[in-house]
Amino acid sequence: MHRYRSHTCGQLRSSDVGTDVRLSGWLHNRRDLGGILFIDLRDHYGITQLVARPGTPAYEALDKLSKETVVRVDGKVVSRGTENVNPDLPTGEVEIEVGEVEVLGAAAPLPFTINAEDGVNEERRLEYRFLDLRRERMHRNIMLRTAVISAMRQKMAAMGFNEMATPILSATSPEGARDYVVPSRVHPGKFYALPQAPQQFKQLLMISGFDRYFQIAPCFRDEDARADRSPGEFYQLDVEMSFVEQEDVFQPIEKLMTELFEEFGNGRHVTSPFPRIPFREAMLKYGSDKPDLRAQLELVDITDIFEGSEFKAFAGKHVRALPVPAVQDQPRKFFDQLGDYAVAQGAKGLAWVRVGEDGSLSGPIAKFLTEDNVAELTKRLSLSAGHAVFFGAGEFDEVSKIMGAVRVEAARRAGHFEENVFRFCWIVDFPMYERDEETGKIDFSHNPFSMPQGGLEALETQDPLDILGWQYDIVCNGVELSSGAIRNHEPDIMLKAFEIAGYDRETVEDKFAGMLRAFRFGAPPHGGIAPGVDRIVMLLADEPNIRETISFPLNGNAQDLMMGAPTELDEPRLRELHLSVRKPQPK
Repeated sequence: MHRYRSHTCGQLRSSDVGTDVRLSGWLHNRRDLGGILFIDLRDHYGITQLVARPGTPAYEALDKLSKETVVRVDGKVVSRGTENVNPDLPTGEVEIEVGEVEVLGAAAPLPFTINAEDGVNEERRLEYRFLDLRRERMHRNIMLRTAVISAMRQKMAAMGFNEMATPILSATSPEGARDYVVPSRVHPGKFYALPQAPQQFKQLLMISGFDRYFQIAPCFRDEDARADRSPGEFYQLDVEMSFVEQEDVFQPIEKLMTELFEEFGNGRHVTSPFPRIPFREAMLKYGSDKPDLRAQLELVDITDIFEGSEFKAFAGKHVRALPVPAVQDQPRKFFDQLGDYAVAQGAKGLAWVRVGEDGSLSGPIAKFLTEDNVAELTKRLSLSAGHAVFFGAGEFDEVSKIMGAVRVEAARRAGHFEENVFRFCWIVDFPMYERDEETGKIDFSHNPFSMPQGGLEALETQDPLDILGWQYDIVCNGVELSSGAIRNHEPDIMLKAFEIAGYDRETVEDKFAGMLRAFRFGAPPHGGIAPGVDRIVMLLADEPNIRETISFPLNGNAQDLMMGAPTELDEPRLRELHLSVRKPQPK
């Protein structure tokens, strides 16, 4: 028999009754029922119940051991009997009469409970992450992540993509976030940068003549944490394709996402094909460029209805309406709670009206609406008895943010929200440029290396704020999974695009010398995308925080509480790296 096990803790069935077996694992739980000791033994594969009877060596050994001690047990498989079967366990029809016990790894007192979700705070969980990962939910999440990544590789290869590796130590790149830098020992005063993304290298692979690339790529960005973004490092499915237009990129990614979310989504429906929604339409209808399409409500721009209005709350402002049908049975509390929610999003309040059986409007602002206002609202919003309308007024971006959030919350509260589905969409036609509100200057609004729609002619003849880029995002249930673009591969177009944003030729030639040099030796049209692995798994696992799907994440302050990173370097190491440390002065 094997030194540690003949079977795993998830393997034994009723067909094994009478077999002598050896198992190894962690003491998950212990119960003393009428003097008989019942132990749940856990390993990677599952749980098997052990039985130790009074007066036996096994009983004496198991009774004294702390939970999470690692043991090897020898025993015989016996039937639990019909009345004692545990239907929640694959091994629930059998148990092991333990004859011999060997302690393989003793466990100290635990800082928190392993066999139950007991509400321990996240900092404690991250400090003892190796224990936290023993919990059933966390173990399941990490194995889901493993399965998803394995499936990604198989599916990408089946579609003709080739997995290639790109450098980790590279040069600093203006990707939009701060770099993590690594000092060079052999080049004093110089630094490598960890890649924010393999962007330039994957484009160089296309220029080198490779056609379809992918990589499960680690990316490093010195940026703040949030629920759907882990500080420090993250992983993405990095993809690039040659001789493609936008739809050519969409097809394999849409196929991949549909198959992944159908395979690992626990029966949740994937709506397909994914709609293509222009950026400006998304902002108007949903108040967001990452709309949650499970909410079956849309915003309507009604600014023109109140132009020249004497109603000061709306006059001279951008006004958006949210019509919500079938709320005739909702109490006043429904409206008040939505108002409180809007205030929490930054609004000063939430105006609303309700449509009565006779088509008349009632509510806090009904008396301020003229007959023409009512008639136009009724027509524009297709109002009928039982409708409610919520209003937001102010600056475009402010109204979009607030009313976009209210749209989703109202849909949830009023029963206009689809559960148990994955609603994907592509957001397309992003503006190439925007005006900086503080300086008034024209700047890139999205990805500066994207091909402008209309090419060089558009850059030379159109108002920059009217130019659209071949840029796109893929969104699922209100979570942006990735941005992508058809790349700007022509040096003259790139130089002109940067010139409009205020960069002179010398600066561009200096900052992007490597890419421009490559473009000048025959670059194919190419484009790509890089869906975030962590966010995909977060959605599939139905977790609210991305850290719940990563084995060893940093905390919100970009610290590894388990290993103690970041750490200080001693003086000899600093000298070797030609560094001195200048700490900020206390305030």
